[in-house]
Amino acid sequence: MSASLATTPITNTVEQGARELGLVLSSDALQSLEAYLDLIVKWNAVHNLTAIRDKARMVTHHVLDSLALVPYVPNGARVLDVGSGAGLPGIPLAIARSDLVVTLLDSNQKKAAFLQQAVTTLRLINVTALAARVEQYRPAASFDIVVARAFAEIGEFADLAQGHVAPGGKLFAMKGVYPEDELRRMPANISVEQVVELHVPGLDAKRHLIVLSIR
Repeated sequence: MSASLATTPITNTVEQGARELGLVLSSDALQSLEAYLDLIVKWNAVHNLTAIRDKARMVTHHVLDSLALVPYVPNGARVLDVGSGAGLPGIPLAIARSDLVVTLLDSNQKKAAFLQQAVTTLRLINVTALAARVEQYRPAASFDIVVARAFAEIGEFADLAQGHVAPGGKLFAMKGVYPEDELRRMPANISVEQVVELHVPGLDAKRHLIVLSIR
């Protein structure tokens, strides 16, 4: 499929934004991301997956915001997306990076049903969607990256999710403004390894990635 087919306003905006992030997406990936947004819009009418209703705003606030993580995820990583909601950031990551093995976890049954529908409709063979609470989840293997975008305070996220991190793996907490107060309330065995200010194309808001390691 040639890149010339990816010519809708949405795919053009995603493609341009991805390039600003240093990413080159295939036309298949661009079309999958637009199909994913179409699914969110359809389900949002009934299930309230996200407060953002406008598809164009979803590009910046959801897709590009999620894709900003791509440079920080190791090749071939096993990724657990905790409190995935509408599949963010896990689904955009999985579409952009077919080398990743992504598990989407949400305790809300309706959101988990959407995630499963998205996996099936978009034919995401590198993604699994499950309905479970993170503290009750019992995976067969641990993960290189455990990420949360809109789940809980950093300390609570780290406390609940650290048992799913493989040796040498990391916890990724996606936040808006620099979470100074939250970082003061960290579990004693969790170290802040890196704080990255993310620059999301078209998004006029502060975004930070907090990279945590387990001592």
